[in-house]
Amino acid sequence: MAFVAIEHGGDGASVAAEIAEHPFGQLRLTGRRWPLADVRLLAPILPTKVVCVGKNYAEHAREMGGEPPVNPVIFLKPSTSVIGPNAPIKLPADSSQVDYEGELAVVIGQPCRDVAPAQAAGVVLGYTVGNDVTARDQQRADGQWTRAKGHDTFCPLGPWIDTAVDPSDLALRTSLDGTVRQDSRTSLLLHDVPALIWWISRVMTLLPGDVILTGTPAGVGPMRPGQTVSVTVDPIGTLTNPVTTR
Repeated sequence: MAFVAIEHGGDGASVAAEIAEHPFGQLRLTGRRWPLADVRLLAPILPTKVVCVGKNYAEHAREMGGEPPVNPVIFLKPSTSVIGPNAPIKLPADSSQVDYEGELAVVIGQPCRDVAPAQAAGVVLGYTVGNDVTARDQQRADGQWTRAKGHDTFCPLGPWIDTAVDPSDLALRTSLDGTVRQDSRTSLLLHDVPALIWWISRVMTLLPGDVILTGTPAGVGPMRPGQTVSVTVDPIGTLTNPVTTR
């Protein structure tokens, strides 16, 4: 297992170039390269924590039965919930409704705390695609979200980290078996990326590789075994995962 940089060629062919050590700081390549088609992509980062933001699109807040919150609502997913592209989301036997939630994910690039919004871009390594998988019946039953959000495989991330994209107005779509279920833009976030980094870093130190899931738009819904869920954030890419039972 190694970190790789994805090099997209003008002829449409992409190459995975091995990164020496880690992707933080000055990037160094080893010189080893493989065709992307021959590489199995894992989750692009293994965070110490995944900080999630709830109800950060107005229409999603309303579809969940409430008004948009004044301040960001944050919660955590464990690192053990993280999986990569094409890895199966495994539905637990004790839940009768597990929902997809497509999201833009922020990857932190350096240790930071109390980051002013104007300085937030400087602590970001890049952006990837996330799926905040949720056992909705457990969320309703518990009144808090740790069990519902924390199952193994409930945080797909990928397919890679885009270090150059501007996150302010990206198209976000979630499809289930090829049918679009969520279709929105990150410009509709109630609290944008700089505001989220400021809010979260006032509470906890963020470490390199930590992930912030910025919230999901309206259109969440259940997944069943045998289905496939895909989340696309343009121009970052598409994260696809099959759904199975545990």
